[in-house]
Amino acid sequence: MENNKNHILIVDDDDRIRNLLKDYLSENNYIVSTSENANQAKEKLEYFKFDIIILDVMMPGQNGYELTKEIKKKIKIPIILLTAKGEVENRIKGLELGADDYIGKPFEPKELLLRIKNIINKNKKIDLKSKHNVGTAEIDLNKMTIHINNKFVKINNSEKKVLIEMLASPGITFSREEIGRISGISQERSIDVMITRLRQKLELNPKTPKYLQTIRGSGYVLWIE
Repeated sequence: MENNKNHILIVDDDDRIRNLLKDYLSENNYIVSTSENANQAKEKLEYFKFDIIILDVMMPGQNGYELTKEIKKKIKIPIILLTAKGEVENRIKGLELGADDYIGKPFEPKELLLRIKNIINKNKKIDLKSKHNVGTAEIDLNKMTIHINNKFVKINNSEKKVLIEMLASPGITFSREEIGRISGISQERSIDVMITRLRQKLELNPKTPKYLQTIRGSGYVLWIE
């Protein structure tokens, strides 16, 4: 196996979906292994290192929720759940058990590909001891300060958590739900207020932001030059 390729494990009892995703993701330069049930998946996890798991919720035997809970207790690995459309409560359940994302069936393979890239980018480690530049702003995550316009401003813990994730994934849109999970803030209004305050600390002109931008109907994105 080539060391520079990410290795994906697809767990789904539907042969058609497994084969379709394996072909599509292989064409997009990933190494792909498949399992048709939880037992096969656990066997492969014993012998191979994977970068991400694509896991169907509804499977005979041990289901996706149970397998997610078991895996997350043992190893730190991102999991995307494949769920039925409209099952909001079940999606929330999956996230509570430790899943990193979900996508409803039926779905476009390209959307899954983008979610995989997003999670892999998020898992790239940000050096907390280094300083990070966003335009003219210099962010010191260790000291929790931003230096801009010849002055230092403090950031709080919630803002720090959001910055760590966004700095790891520049150009990726974060939904309010994602930002809420990252920051520990549940109210949408409070999330918007936090982003506004963070924008005031990062931008020379917060009212017309250049870097921390709103994507209407989707969420927020951080651009880095």
